[in-house]
Amino acid sequence: MNPEIEWPSWPTLYTPSLSSTPPLLTLNTQAGRKSVEPGTSFTMYVCGITPYDATHLGHAATYLTFDLINRYQCASGSKVSFVENITDIDEPLLERAARDDVDWQSLAASQVDLFRSDMTALHILPPAHYVPATGVMGLIDDAITQMDRNGFVYRVESDLYFDIESFIPQLPISLDDALSIFAERGGDPARPGKRHPLDPVLWWANKNDEPGWESSHGYGRPGWHIECSVIALRYLIGQDFLTGNDQEFSIDLQGGGSDLIFPHHFMSGAQAQALLGRPFARHYVHAGMVGLDGEKMSKSRGNLVFVSKIISAGVDPMIIRFALLQDHYQSDRMWSDESLHKASEAVSIIRSALSREFVSPTEGLISEIITSLSQNLDTPAALAKLRIWAERVDDVPTQQGAGELSRTLDALLGLAL
Repeated sequence: MNPEIEWPSWPTLYTPSLSSTPPLLTLNTQAGRKSVEPGTSFTMYVCGITPYDATHLGHAATYLTFDLINRYQCASGSKVSFVENITDIDEPLLERAARDDVDWQSLAASQVDLFRSDMTALHILPPAHYVPATGVMGLIDDAITQMDRNGFVYRVESDLYFDIESFIPQLPISLDDALSIFAERGGDPARPGKRHPLDPVLWWANKNDEPGWESSHGYGRPGWHIECSVIALRYLIGQDFLTGNDQEFSIDLQGGGSDLIFPHHFMSGAQAQALLGRPFARHYVHAGMVGLDGEKMSKSRGNLVFVSKIISAGVDPMIIRFALLQDHYQSDRMWSDESLHKASEAVSIIRSALSREFVSPTEGLISEIITSLSQNLDTPAALAKLRIWAERVDDVPTQQGAGELSRTLDALLGLAL
């Protein structure tokens, strides 16, 4: 088996525990609103970037969402095991490397470095394991072999496919919509020889001098979905997940942007279930999309707004974070210069209030912020209450300093103000 490789993540931050935090209620994409009970441990897998370009605001909004969940669970006393992947071998990366006539590995490394810098600036807590797809090729090989034994693998010419038929009743959308989206997002529903149009590829045979790896299935590279199944199971279920692991549990949370609901999370969850014989995750949580000035933000439109460029223009990263928290994580929202302006104004008022020697009481506000966050991460409500307190800080200035409130904002919202 090829050796496993992890990449360094980014510096961690101290997150204090808080008392009396109620269970977190989130909108579980598969089952409606559901309580995420605090416990001694909490396992969370979040899909990472394909490093062909810099961190844009859509990325930032997604990783901020799961940072809030991470922080809330930590504050509730759970030991969070957070794993994130890097899709460092995929068509978009190879296409940009060819377009720019650069080495694909150098391109990936440069964009991951920039991503780390952006995550550090935005106070996103780092994963315990930050794992590239290229770092688990041996495990992917073994997982495909196990799925083949379990009856889920077949060959079309030199490529291997996953038989999705038994999981079709779990589709989160209609079959017609699934077929349309699958074709738009890298699937090949019309390929002759497939058993079902939605069957995803597990292993591509090498072609066109693309990068490849030796495996028991031939020289080539993995499909998109299998990498997340394998990385999540290896680092959250255990090293022996392929050899009869007796820990009969699923991971607690699978997360990402709403564009991953289908096909990626459906497919990776099905493949993990084909390996484990049980559901992959208890909770599926998804963040909304970010647009720009009334239009969808996308690479093809050329209207991506990059975090690093906003920061290099002199904007405080805490203002960017505050701006993204002004909208609910589930909502599709629009970004504009006005978003930053409003956030900058609010941060200025709140910082001024927090810096005063005497302030109005904060105990009730802290309780309200915690309650808002426990109700499906209602950050707009939490920030609105904070703004009201800041604007009325002189009403009854009976409490010395706002240290406890500052610690709460840092611990739960990641706002170091």
